[in-house]
Order: sequence, then C-alpha cells, then structure tokens
Amino acid sequence: MRIVSLISSGTEILFAMGLGQQVVAVSHECDYPAAALQLPRATRSWIDSSTPSGEIDQQVKHCLAAGQPLYDINTELICRLAPDLIVTQAQCDVCAVHYADVIDLVKSRSELRGTHVLALNPQSLAEVLADVGRVGLATGAADEATRFCARLNERIKRVSTTTAHLPTAERPRVVCLEWILPLMAAGNWTPELIELAGGRSGLATPGKHTDYVAWNDIREFDPEVLLVSPCGFDLARSRRDAELLRGLPGFAELGAVRASRVFVIDGNAYLNRSGPRLVESVELLAHLIHPGLFAAPKRELAEGRAWSRL
Repeated sequence: MRIVSLISSGTEILFAMGLGQQVVAVSHECDYPAAALQLPRATRSWIDSSTPSGEIDQQVKHCLAAGQPLYDINTELICRLAPDLIVTQAQCDVCAVHYADVIDLVKSRSELRGTHVLALNPQSLAEVLADVGRVGLATGAADEATRFCARLNERIKRVSTTTAHLPTAERPRVVCLEWILPLMAAGNWTPELIELAGGRSGLATPGKHTDYVAWNDIREFDPEVLLVSPCGFDLARSRRDAELLRGLPGFAELGAVRASRVFVIDGNAYLNRSGPRLVESVELLAHLIHPGLFAAPKRELAEGRAWSRL
C-alpha cells in the first residue's frame, strides 16, 4: 500500500504501527519520527509562522475572512505518487489542509480514481485511540492497531489508577493556554488529560474546540498550575512567547506563579497533536501536577527537552 499522510498525528500513528515504509509523502508539519523528515512534502503553509503570535492570529483571520486557503496541496506530487490511501483531517481548518480540498482533488484527477481518503476528527482521548483502530482497518493492520491501543491504554491506566481517588482538595486548579496573543484555553482532549493526571481543568470544556479566554477570567480562576503550550510551537519558541505573560496585570499574584508552577510545554510534540504522544502528554502532566506521586520523566520527556519552568 502507498500512503500519503497530510496530518502529523496520522503520520505518527502510521509509523508507530510499523507502517512507515508504506508512507510515500507527508505534510509540511510532519516532523516525527525522524524518518518522516526524509519524505517528500505534499503540503505547504501560506502563514508565516516566524512572526509574533499576534501577527499569526491576524494572518489566519484575514485568510479565513477572505476565503483564502491557509495551506496548499502539492497536487502534482500526489497525482504522481497515486497513493492507495490519503490520511487527512476534518477537525480544524487552521491546523492542516481543508478536508473538502482533499476530496475535491481526489474526485477531479483520474490518477487518484482508486485512492481512499481517511479523515481523522478526534475530540477526545478515546476518539484519538479509536482513530488508531480506523487507520489499522484502512491499512490492513487491524490486529497491530488493537495491540498498539492496548499498550497505550495500559499506560493511561497506570496514571489514572493513581489519581482516580484523589479528593478534590488534592487536585490543583489547572489552566492550559494554547495561544498567547490572543489568549486561548486549550480544549478538545486537553481538559481530559489534565483530569486524568489529577488536576481540575478550568476555563475549557472537554470535547469542545479551543476558544478565546479573558485574562480576568484566568485571574479569577487563579490556577495553581499554569501550562503554556502554544499550538505548533516547539519548546524554545513557546518559552519566548510565554514571557509575554509576565506583562499582564496581576500575573505575579497568580497562585501558580507564586508557587513556581508555571510550566512551558512543547505543544507541537505534546498536548496539541492528536496522536499517540497524547499518552506521553498524560504521563508528563501527571508529574507536573503531582510531582510527589509521579517521578520526573526522562529522555524525550525530560525537563529542558519537552518542558521547562517559566
């Protein structure tokens, strides 16, 4: 089977299930595992992500208001590769190529007459795991998908078994910011991950898209743990943007700040990407929220690699 993945989470699922050799092209954002970096890029972005986050937000709003695409599909590359399967997404028009554009491409080109399109659209951790199963079915690897999901669920269970019986008083208030200018509180699966890790998620609704949040609402909620995880940014870029929070009125008075519990996380690799590394995200959050119950993670999840203190 020849597979093109137009979404980074799909690429991670495919490689994690041992299907990497069947992937013939990926999106411009697919950077994990390292082998994915060697594959041809089937998309590109029209957004200049090197600009400040406020400017990025304005670029996105301008394109959406004007009906202009945020991403471009390399039509000729995909037609030349003639994949059996395209894995894409129908979740967020800001995050990756538009689902309708992929469907239109497949319908309009004779080279893609036999191409199947699988769209991922998870809103929760359970749906992310269900997508692993859907990828398994679409690629003829259903048994491997089942085994892989079982391993992931076992790791989640090791965390939830420890946190499940924590009383409310021992569950700190947690806010996770997915964007800085303007402020946005992480939705979708992130509130669920926080709860699994033993926190009380605030200002975002599980299963609902990330939305804007007022700074005064954050001050009123007074998080005891504040997570800063800008979507699409690595740790170094996230740390630079997180510094902007220091200039907000009352920032120094937040409980999380006074307790030195403001953590910057590589949101590009964790939390914001709806793939298998959401399980690593749960394990990381468990340590950040309850360091007395969960040892500091090592290797890729170690401090300085996946996260740092602000």
